[in-house]
Amino acid sequence: MGEIVVSDQARALHAQAVICDLTLPWGAGYENQGTILPEFAEAGIDFVSLTIGVDRMSLEETVRHIAAQRARLDGWSDHCAFVRSVEDIQAARQAGKLAIGFHFQGSNPLAGQVEMVEVYYDLGVRHMLFAYNKRNMAADGCHELTDGGLSSFGLRLVAEMNRVGMIVDCTHVGYRSSMDAVEASAQPVIFSHSNADAVHSHDRNIRDDQIKACAATGGIVGINGAGHFLAEDMMASPEAMLRHIDHVANLVGPAHVAIGIDHVYYLAQQSARRTANPDTFPKGYPPSDWIGSYLHPSRLIEVTELMVQHGYGDDEILGILGGNFLRVANAVWK
Repeated sequence: MGEIVVSDQARALHAQAVICDLTLPWGAGYENQGTILPEFAEAGIDFVSLTIGVDRMSLEETVRHIAAQRARLDGWSDHCAFVRSVEDIQAARQAGKLAIGFHFQGSNPLAGQVEMVEVYYDLGVRHMLFAYNKRNMAADGCHELTDGGLSSFGLRLVAEMNRVGMIVDCTHVGYRSSMDAVEASAQPVIFSHSNADAVHSHDRNIRDDQIKACAATGGIVGINGAGHFLAEDMMASPEAMLRHIDHVANLVGPAHVAIGIDHVYYLAQQSARRTANPDTFPKGYPPSDWIGSYLHPSRLIEVTELMVQHGYGDDEILGILGGNFLRVANAVWK
């Protein structure tokens, strides 16, 4: 793969777009958190959603983490703005600040209490997936031996998230769990950071009928920038990312494609976590002696260039870079 020369057209579209990245992991103690957000802003990203809660965290740990990160963002108010609405995202962009939102990767932070959905929504959590790779009380994960679908608790979560305005996210869950969630939801659902299994077969990637079911709700698939979900050689590249964009766009239309880079900036810590948790990260992940390959947000403009080269219209590119997500957020958030 040669160097991608970015055209003036791509640069203009990148500058015009409200670029939204649906997933940036943000756990307590992750390395390099003090420098990564400015890198997103420098890359032209306008909004990024931070993973503020995960399945390995208790309710108390999650609330404490949210409080700590809200205070931290207050300290970065010269260049970041915590947002709760699409209007807030637009206002932050006009002020020259990076808009920051929150989401969960897993429903264990609820501690089995569906009532916590509204509490977390009030604290700024705007989308939530139900299980992270393994089974919990809401759903089976994509790396579980079974494929049991949503539990009764999981179905109650869908209804409560619809009521409150929190977006239902089907990423990381098992096939049946995702299809159950799509069927149960009265609002658009998303895969915030998932790639196409038809392009690269991986248990974490999603099948064509999942993509079609998501799109039928008015939802979106955020294309992930992790090399092991992009390509057989596990290398993250703009070309590999475009192949997944193309597949979803050709299958259901470019209006149902978004961006969920899921950038890993704490490489040694993530490598150690994978090695220590082989059930959560089974086959198809980087070996323990390699940190892996992840698309840096600065390379997203190269993806924009490739979309231009492949004949995507300006409005289609603006939608993929952020407009499609903003449409879903406008429809669901309250």
